[in-house]
Amino acid sequence: MGEGFNLGKLISNLGSLDIGVFDVIDIILVTVLLYLVYVFIRDRRAGKVAAGIFVIFIVYVISSLLNLGTLKFIIENITQLGLISLVIVFQPELRSALEKVGGEPLKGLKNISDTDKSKQGMSLVIEEVADACEIMSSEKTGALIVFENTTNLDVVVKGGTVINSDATSELIRNIFYKGAPLHDGAMIIREGKLYKAGCLLPLSANDKMSKSLGTRHHAGMGISEESDAVAIIVSEETGHISVARSGKLKIDLSKAALLSELNAIYDVAPKRTPKKKKVNKDA
Repeated sequence: MGEGFNLGKLISNLGSLDIGVFDVIDIILVTVLLYLVYVFIRDRRAGKVAAGIFVIFIVYVISSLLNLGTLKFIIENITQLGLISLVIVFQPELRSALEKVGGEPLKGLKNISDTDKSKQGMSLVIEEVADACEIMSSEKTGALIVFENTTNLDVVVKGGTVINSDATSELIRNIFYKGAPLHDGAMIIREGKLYKAGCLLPLSANDKMSKSLGTRHHAGMGISEESDAVAIIVSEETGHISVARSGKLKIDLSKAALLSELNAIYDVAPKRTPKKKKVNKDA
């Protein structure tokens, strides 16, 4: 009979391996890279393609072990063309992933350069948007408002009318009024200004979204998948307020929850209503 499993011998062999600091760093970087690839394909249409590639890989291994020359030849040639095809097919997803990777350092630099004045301005914009959303929610007026961040949305959205005005609650509600010419499109807020309205956004590629969600929700999710923008959606059917960010959707938020969400994203202090001074009646 052959020797059984010897745990001590295995540990001894592992101990004899020459593993340096750079080897450990290499292993950690590869692990992080594999995790990022997993996150990239999760909840995207790339997930099904990844499963298909895995099946082809298994078939290739089997054909190599069984020496199936013809099948192995076909798979090798398909693989060479397939890599180029995957880059073309998943160009939007790859661009989005690269923009988000490159956007994080830029976001950090932007936060360093932010002044108290700019943060106060963003706080006021958030308050105006939340006020408008609360009123539109009660009236069941549909709306789609997008906060642009580091990704330039001009390369993602289509159409739209440039407004370049202060973002006030009244103006936002007037634009999304059901009889207004720009009410069906999305509104873009850039650097605290109401930049554009009536824009067309890319729809989400996530086929796991609820069928009860309308086009505005799919568009809000789509822009959050292809950029680092934050989208606010007000449902015309239910009046529910939702926030889409990084391909994730939070539904049925109150005004307070919306304010809390946006203030946390942009790291600004909530606008505080000044306290009324007490009048001394004895004076």
